[in-house]
Amino acid sequence: MTPLHHLRAGIVGTGFIGPVHIEALKRLGVQVTAVCGSTKNARAMAELWGIPEVHGGYDFESMCRSPNVDVVHITSPNKVHVEQSLAALKAGKHVVCEKPLGMNSKETAKLVAAAAKSDRVFAVNYMCRFFPAVLQMRAMVQRGDLGKIIHVQGHFFQDWLLKNTDYNWRLLASEGGRLRAVGDIGTHWIDAAGFILGARAESVFATLGTFHKTRRRPRGEVQTFAKIDPAKMVPYKVDTEDFASVLLKFGKARHGHAEAVHANCAVSQVAAGWKCSLYIGIYGTEGSVQWDFQQPNEIIVGRRDEPNQILQRNTAGFCEDVANFTDTPGGHPEGFPDSHKMHCRAVYEHIASGRKTPVIFATAEDGHHEVRLCEAVLRSSAAGKWVKV
Repeated sequence: MTPLHHLRAGIVGTGFIGPVHIEALKRLGVQVTAVCGSTKNARAMAELWGIPEVHGGYDFESMCRSPNVDVVHITSPNKVHVEQSLAALKAGKHVVCEKPLGMNSKETAKLVAAAAKSDRVFAVNYMCRFFPAVLQMRAMVQRGDLGKIIHVQGHFFQDWLLKNTDYNWRLLASEGGRLRAVGDIGTHWIDAAGFILGARAESVFATLGTFHKTRRRPRGEVQTFAKIDPAKMVPYKVDTEDFASVLLKFGKARHGHAEAVHANCAVSQVAAGWKCSLYIGIYGTEGSVQWDFQQPNEIIVGRRDEPNQILQRNTAGFCEDVANFTDTPGGHPEGFPDSHKMHCRAVYEHIASGRKTPVIFATAEDGHHEVRLCEAVLRSSAAGKWVKV
């Protein structure tokens, strides 16, 4: 296998998630050789992280042509993901793209076709798959430790958009897509549930709600989670949802322990007190397992006729199944940054091995399916009935 430090990455985008990718790559020993964004922000990021090559003016095509980049990481706003991904593939680069893969399934279908024709590796950053807890739950389901899976339930709650003065480009359908709460965070829950089950969601029944029909925004753009002076804001009409309830039916898993599983997920970005709570419970005929993103190093195993257990990462019962995706000893917490590191490790090891390692990261097809699912959620909410994905 080619050493990971022989691979070189370029980052498109200088917002909240771009530095998360840079840190993850540097922790793996991967060279980050280029950054692309506005000239001011790209230069600042390059100086901060010691990145030698700057492509200002959002010139991603220039980055894609660079002989010093092997893998392009796309961390820019949703509306340009497909255009930039296609350019990177055309230039012969491997791609790691943030989710969602695109704004609609018509354009993501083109990307799936381009990725299939290419000999490059294409990954979509559904990093929740790479929390050790999620990998452990997946192994338990696949082995049949929980028996036949009956149903799945959970939520993804945040409060960062609780106030009508909270603002980010994701609030605008023109920038992030028509589906905001479900598209931005709900799809992480749905992808994690499907990954654990080993099956895809095949149909949905959804309701969407917008509490703040009108919000206030700054006159210019701001970074994610930035604090803004309300006196410098102007009102605008909101065209995306604040919260949602989604029922899902998953298909049959290959391992035979999950078939036509029913799931329900509540999603909210206006849930006071919850900063980033992705909670998921898997319930089977022999037991259950539960996990919350905000307590990432523990899972709760439930039994009908035995005491329940709290298992801790890298201790008995929560170690062998996730050996390559956890680095620190038990009791030394791993969390959000580590999930990105482990996602990058899986992708870069796949590249370095000549595609010989298992593909457990999300692919272009997975990203396309999630976009189609979001479109089904919109149709279901409008029609008030079950809709096939």
